[in-house]
Formats: sequence, C-alpha cells, structure tokens
Amino acid sequence: MTNTAELADRRWLSSYARGVPAEIDADSYASLPELLGDAFERFADRPAFTNRGTTLSFADIDRLSRDFAAYLQSGLGLQRGDRVAVMLPNLLQSTVVIFGVLRAGLVVVNVNPLYTARELEHQLADSGARTIVVLENFKHTVAQALAKTGVRNVIITRVGDQFPALKRLTVNFVVKHVKKLVPDDTIIGAVDYRTALDTGGRATFVKPALAGDDLAFLQYTGGTTGVAKGAMLTQRNIVSNVLQAKAWFEPHFNAGEGTIFTALPLYHVFALTVNLLAYTGLGAHNVLITNPRDLPAFVAELKRYPCSFLTGVNTLFNALLNTPGFASVDFGSLRAGLGGGMAVQRDIAERWHEVTGVPICQGYGLTETSPIVSCNPLDASEFNGSVGVPLPSTDVAILDDAGATLGPGETGEICVNGPQVMAGYWNRPDATAEVMPGDGWLRTGDIGHMDEQGFIYIDDRKKDLIIVSGFNVYPNEVDDIATLHPGVREAAAVGIEDEHSGEAVKLFVVRSDPALDAAAVIEHCRESLTGYKIPKEVEFIDELPKSNVGKILRRELRDRQAR
Repeated sequence: MTNTAELADRRWLSSYARGVPAEIDADSYASLPELLGDAFERFADRPAFTNRGTTLSFADIDRLSRDFAAYLQSGLGLQRGDRVAVMLPNLLQSTVVIFGVLRAGLVVVNVNPLYTARELEHQLADSGARTIVVLENFKHTVAQALAKTGVRNVIITRVGDQFPALKRLTVNFVVKHVKKLVPDDTIIGAVDYRTALDTGGRATFVKPALAGDDLAFLQYTGGTTGVAKGAMLTQRNIVSNVLQAKAWFEPHFNAGEGTIFTALPLYHVFALTVNLLAYTGLGAHNVLITNPRDLPAFVAELKRYPCSFLTGVNTLFNALLNTPGFASVDFGSLRAGLGGGMAVQRDIAERWHEVTGVPICQGYGLTETSPIVSCNPLDASEFNGSVGVPLPSTDVAILDDAGATLGPGETGEICVNGPQVMAGYWNRPDATAEVMPGDGWLRTGDIGHMDEQGFIYIDDRKKDLIIVSGFNVYPNEVDDIATLHPGVREAAAVGIEDEHSGEAVKLFVVRSDPALDAAAVIEHCRESLTGYKIPKEVEFIDELPKSNVGKILRRELRDRQAR
C-alpha cells in the first residue's frame, strides 16, 4: 500500500470527482470468478444481458456459465491454466463462454472473428490453445488454421443459440439458409455449443483454487516486428482494473439500476474490461450490439432502452451523430459517453455534447495495462482534449530519454505503475524487458505531458503505429504481407487521415514488376490481412527513404504524404 507521503505527491488526486477514492484494495477478491460470483448473487434477479430482444438475468448467466465451465472440466478434461480461444462477436453466448472459461480456472484467449487463417494460426499456435469456441459463420477460418496449431477441441455456436427455442430456430435458419452467412466447411469432431451446455448441466463443477498471479487472459497485441504478442493479464491485474473502473463509475451510477450499451467488440480489451467485467460488477443491464455497422438498428435499440453509459471510439460517435433518428433519442438517463481506443476529435465531442447534453469523457489505456490507465472525471462539464487523470492506485510519470522525471507541461514518454500492469509478454522475455526493465514501471512508448492538475495529454503515438477505428495496425505486418507478392520489391505502410476511421493504411511500394498496379497489391493483402489492416491507398515510388543503416524512414513517407 502506498504511504501518505507518496500520495501527497499525486497532484491528480485533487481533480478526482467527489466520492472516488485515492486507492483500491487490489486484494479484496482473490480472483475474477470470486468478484463475478459476488455480482451474480447480489443482482440475481436483475437483467444482465440483452441481445436482439432476448434478456438473460444474472441468475441465468450464473447457471449457464457454471454449466459451460463444468463441460470444459469434465467433458473436455481441461486443466487449470489451459488456454481457450474465444472467437465470437457480441452475443449472449459470448458472455456465457468467457465467464465459463474463467470459472473453470482456464485462460481466455480473445480472437477477432474477422481474422484471416494466417492471423488466427499464429495466435492459436503461439498461445498453445487446446480449445476454441467459434461462431459458425467463421468456422471456415478455423478449419483452414487448425492443422498447424495445438487445438484439439472445437465448439461451434450459432447466432441464435441463446434465444428461446422458436426464435433460435428461426434466427439460425435465416442466417444459414436465407442470408447464406454460414460456409459449408465441416470440422470433424466439433461439438455443438448447446450440447456442451446440456452435458455440463449434468456434470459436477469443481471450483478451482485461483490465486492473484494465475493468468486470466492472454490478450494479444501487435509489436514493432509485426508479430502479435500475448499480454499476460493475471487475475490480480484484471480484478484491479475492474475495481479501479468501478470506483470511477460508482459515484455516478446506482448499482443494479443503469443500462450500458456495448457496441465495441468484447474481444477488444476496452469493451472486455469496462463493459463486460466492470459493469457486471456494478449490476448493470448490458445491451449487446452484435453489428454496430447497422446504425439504424443500433439507434432503434437506443430508443428501446434508457441508456446510462455508452462506450465508443471516435468513429462510432461520429457515425451515430450522422445517423437519422439519433438526435431524437431520449438522453434523459445518459450520464456520459466514454471514449477510448483512439483520439476523440474535438468537433465530434462538441457535437456529441450538443445533441446528447453530456460530454464525452476520454480515457487512455493499453492492452498491457488491462487496459485503463486514466480517465476524465465523469462529472466533467465539457470536453478538454486530455485523456484524464490516473485512476486510483495508479501512478503515471513523464520521463525523458535518460529516465529522469519531467515536470508539468514537459513532454516525454508516458510511464505507468499500478496493479493493472501486465505480468509480461507470453514466452517473450526480451520483449518484456524492453518495456518493463525491472523497476516496476511500464514504458508505454507513447509521448505526452501532464499539466499542473494531473491531466495527461497525448502528444504523439507509439512511433509508426496506425490506429484504424480504435484498432492497432502495426506497419511491419502490412509490409511483410505486401512483399510476399512477387511484383513487390519493397513496401512500407504509414497512416493517413481518414474521415471515417480516423486513420487508414497507405502503402508505399517499390515494384519489381513494372506492370503491377494498386488493385493487385490491395487484393493480395486482402488474402492475409483483416479488413482494417488492408491498405486503402497504394503509391508506387522508385525507392524507400532509409537511414545510413538501412532502416526505413517512415517519418519521411508521412511528410511526403502531407505535402
């Protein structure tokens, strides 16, 4: 526990909203399942999750996740610490699966359902996952990736699997036979999700003895090499960040009474910790949006349920503001819009405030910090452009290149210390040592400054990182894929401004085949990269700018783009 003298130096504490404590007790729960169990019991009769008009109570989630956990233990024989990949969009069964994996003492490996087979193969092989739960719509990707992984168990669910019987049959029939969204691939030995639940319901659940240093999540993030790394988030890391978020929200939230909308995908660490875990701990009613791109349907849901909190990224806020009918939503219950994942633009924040009557409270975090580091106080009256102040039990320092602490207003690297900081990168001690040199502080690589009141401002992102609609794109990964094309001699990706996604990928290419055109390069990338990583623009140049040791100078390419 930090002593009083150290607390006195945390100038940001005076900026906290009334009722927010300086610290949380990171050891008040031994594990995340213990924290969740407390919520299941306290709010048993309350609505927990709603999707497409079907609602499950906290008691329902408790029972279903227990059944799924029992199946993983007895039906599949998984042991404490085994990794389970979860490849699902926002559905009712996503919550059952994630909670069930955690309750069984296993480790959740979240996977983007839109990954290509190449991306999925790496994550499954690197994590050592033995089991994957996937939506039927994406089973073809799993089928293509399985051979080079250690996965032995595949559980397949369908969109309507958690709906009442008639609705389930109707929805699943429409998805498969009318909309034809389900591929024909067959995975031999795959288990049906509902069969798994039924089997688990007849099995004995053994509550595992979990400790704070047991892993809860392997949450994958990119790296400067373009190879995704698994951030090891322990039970204590996640419990801490959930308690920090709860402490931040509680003064503005009546436990068990509010409604939160979850449009951001639960496989993204922002929605995972804030929407799924923290608001479950608060007893909130969580409305899951499976397809946030269907904006008219999203707005219809906002009109159906009184929204208390809405989390989003800049592009989502902008899209909603431009959707017919959004301005006529009743925002009487709305307390705040919570922005993260990418910078919120001031003009969008001001339009949001004008339409909804509440400001967007911007925050900051990283996968490596579970993810929340800082947030603006929820009693803020206007958007201030900062990413807020450090959360309880979190220290932030701005350091220069020599590691010396800088004063208010001085720009340097943002460094973080707190119970939410990861244990390290999975099987990558060298990469861990680069960002966690052993002094308890995480070097974020982000450049910023802190003012006299403790508010943090981001001045520059991690060098070369491209952020598309809140998702990180690491240029070297795009480069590597592009240069696999026989007509590409060299390639370098940079971020360019985009009115819809904040940034988009632009690829500079040196051709070995003079006949190669942009469309061919883009189509080649499409075969191996998720949609948001695919170059939006391709420019051919004679040579890439390089340093005297041969390193590509992306800064010069960005400057070239700006001219």
